[in-house]
Amino acid sequence: MRLKRWEPFREMDDLLKGFGPMFGRLPTIAPYAEGGYEFMPLADVIEREKEYLIKVDLPEVRKEDVKVLFDAGVLTIKGERKVEKEVKGETVHRTERFYGTFERSFELPDDVDPKGIHAESKDGVLMVSLPRVAVKKPQPLAITIQ
Repeated sequence: MRLKRWEPFREMDDLLKGFGPMFGRLPTIAPYAEGGYEFMPLADVIEREKEYLIKVDLPEVRKEDVKVLFDAGVLTIKGERKVEKEVKGETVHRTERFYGTFERSFELPDDVDPKGIHAESKDGVLMVSLPRVAVKKPQPLAITIQ
């Protein structure tokens, strides 16, 4: 069992996510330098017999603008969706998409083989494959009381 860093708003975010796809995924208050907002891309985490698969929706994000990091049992995906340049003669009437930096972290189980992690970007979806390995379960240990 790992110790988790306490984040006071995590419980509220988890509660809001249960109500629908938009709750818990709204832009942060801090504006991005070019007028957008930080956003949190949607993700699916799938468990299979031989692997875990994480799919992250990153439409219009170049793979060069995304980093996938693994450290101490945590997979972090971070990057940036850049603001589209204004085109002369166009008038934008409504903008619902979010731009700016993003970061998602996933705490992984102990049976992930970090050497075999593979990431691929296709059709606006980042797919991270995390192969599973057999892990011995620790045996109960009797402690002598003195």
